[in-house]
Amino acid sequence: MSADGPATLTPTVPGVDGAYRLTRLPSGARIITAPMRERASVAVAVMFAVGSRYEDDRTAGLAHFIEHMVFKGSTRYPTAKAISEAVEGVGGVLNAATDKEATLFWAKVPAGKLPLAADVLCDMVYNAALDSNELHKERQVVIEELRMYVDNPQDYVHTLFDEVMWPDHPLGRDTAGTEATVRSFERDDCLQYLREHYHGDNVVISVAGAIEHEAALDALQPLVGAWGEGPSPAAPPAPATTGGKERLRFLNKRTEQANIVLGTPGLSYLDEDRFVIDMLNAVLGEGMSSRLFLSLREEQALAYDVHSFTIKHRDAGALGVYVGCEPKRATKAAEAAIHELTALAERRIGDAELTKAREYSKGRLMLQLEGTSSLCNYLGQQELLTGEILLPDEVVRRIDAVSADDIMRVARTLREGGLRAAVIGPFRAPERFESLLVA
Repeated sequence: MSADGPATLTPTVPGVDGAYRLTRLPSGARIITAPMRERASVAVAVMFAVGSRYEDDRTAGLAHFIEHMVFKGSTRYPTAKAISEAVEGVGGVLNAATDKEATLFWAKVPAGKLPLAADVLCDMVYNAALDSNELHKERQVVIEELRMYVDNPQDYVHTLFDEVMWPDHPLGRDTAGTEATVRSFERDDCLQYLREHYHGDNVVISVAGAIEHEAALDALQPLVGAWGEGPSPAAPPAPATTGGKERLRFLNKRTEQANIVLGTPGLSYLDEDRFVIDMLNAVLGEGMSSRLFLSLREEQALAYDVHSFTIKHRDAGALGVYVGCEPKRATKAAEAAIHELTALAERRIGDAELTKAREYSKGRLMLQLEGTSSLCNYLGQQELLTGEILLPDEVVRRIDAVSADDIMRVARTLREGGLRAAVIGPFRAPERFESLLVA
């Protein structure tokens, strides 16, 4: 293969038909395929390594707004109706998502329809019309989305948790921005952002399902373009999460339930201990056999919905616990959740519980990768964000290597960062919750 032509890597993937293949085009764009020949569908995702943490105060929400705007029309599909009908006309689905560090556009279509899905996605992304009239209309749609989110305390409490974890930083903002910033966006703002970030070396296109690698390349390579070239602006580094004065974000709101998120600074998705925190999370609050569920729901009947979660960014992270409960029992529920967090740092978990967490984590991974869309995202996002794809067998090996001592060690490290919390509910004063967060 010539030095200026596509370069292809072919690692073996257990569970896939032999291997996934990764080809880097001369532009820098990467195309990944994972053949699953027995499937009746094919999923394709166009992913860009850019999201809301790359925005400043004036442009907050611009990546998400652009995600909306590319659905409004392009060169070959001039209207939103034309775009949706092209994919839905063959029974497929089409959508997109914007996160802190990635933006992706994806479709899932019946086997044999990849050329159509590829044409629609790439034309949307690389030949977006960005019509000014449509832009003015879409502002209001996004504003309504923001208002809907704020009106749902079960969702909005997570935004408040981000704010208290990363104050005055893009990681602590709503991905969709604010009403004020959304109202300010013009066509030139979108064009500048696309030129700065939608580069060939900033995109990964991942395909999984009933497709062969060469056929996928034939469909995609002529369509992959770029808005700009050269290095993209760097995202601001994450702020230090220790020593902050504010530990609580509190919103007094008349709700039937108290919505609480509490947690600690966590680990990045590049940290060597990321598999340890995932195992810790499985023990703490994933599933109906986790400690939080058994204690707060089954034993004490304090909450209907209680679970833990991790947040991972390139240079930061968090471990969190969500509790939805009757307001009169909110303090007791928060105390019980903190007790379970503390116990992991103070007492080594037993062998049986460790084995259960391992098997749970490995089984969930394998089940998640059965679908074409899940495998497509699994491969693509790893390549996009880390530049390295860990195969399922390697992930299983790292899960098996996690010990009970590792979990206690990481739990103690997390505890050193101190507790943070966000609370929404019918409470007049935050003092009852602030006192719980003092070490």
